[in-house]
Amino acid sequence: MDISYKIVRSAKRKKLTITVERDRAVVVHAPESTSEEKIQQIVASKKAWIFAKMRHPQKYDERPHPPGKELVSGESMLYMGRQYRIQLDDSAAEVQFIYNRFFVPRKEAGERYSAFQDWYRHKAGKKILPRVEVFARKLGVKYHTAKITDNRYRWGSCTANDNVNLNWRLIKAPGYVIDYVVVHELAHLIEPNHTSRFWNIIKSQLAHVEQAKQWLKEHGGLLEQTL
Repeated sequence: MDISYKIVRSAKRKKLTITVERDRAVVVHAPESTSEEKIQQIVASKKAWIFAKMRHPQKYDERPHPPGKELVSGESMLYMGRQYRIQLDDSAAEVQFIYNRFFVPRKEAGERYSAFQDWYRHKAGKKILPRVEVFARKLGVKYHTAKITDNRYRWGSCTANDNVNLNWRLIKAPGYVIDYVVVHELAHLIEPNHTSRFWNIIKSQLAHVEQAKQWLKEHGGLLEQTL
């Protein structure tokens, strides 16, 4: 059985790595000088490992989201690990979170997806990006930039240029889960691979690593639902 894969080349990358995304997509990160033939040989040699990763229970085939909730008063939305009630408001100009309740302009009731995405992205920038700076100081690492991105199949990434990217959907997760993803990506600035040293770096900063991994395994699909 042949393996389909995407190649991402970088002039700064010195080593070829293979990742299997949560939708089972295979991505080869390679130095610019690596030939197609060499990549094919390496992918073929890693076939058993790749298939094992694709069968992992945290991976899944891309599928349509189940029918979402109605954007009506009394429904709820996930934010920082908790569900909060929605109230449609004739006077509201934009989505607001006040007194543990979402106030949503009634005119946006039909815009299930866009009504909340801008709000979530804004909050992600305000709450998640400062955590990058906090943990970078604790770890003694420097990153180039940190930004909130829109990537359905990765909670975060650390690029060959030392950029840290974090999925805006994380703002729906509990704080300890957000911190886990942040530290996970920053730890790659010290140890590129998922070695014992890598996990020890993460555990040196966080007390709930296994709980965070389990939360994402069990509830990650909730973060990807539109509403």
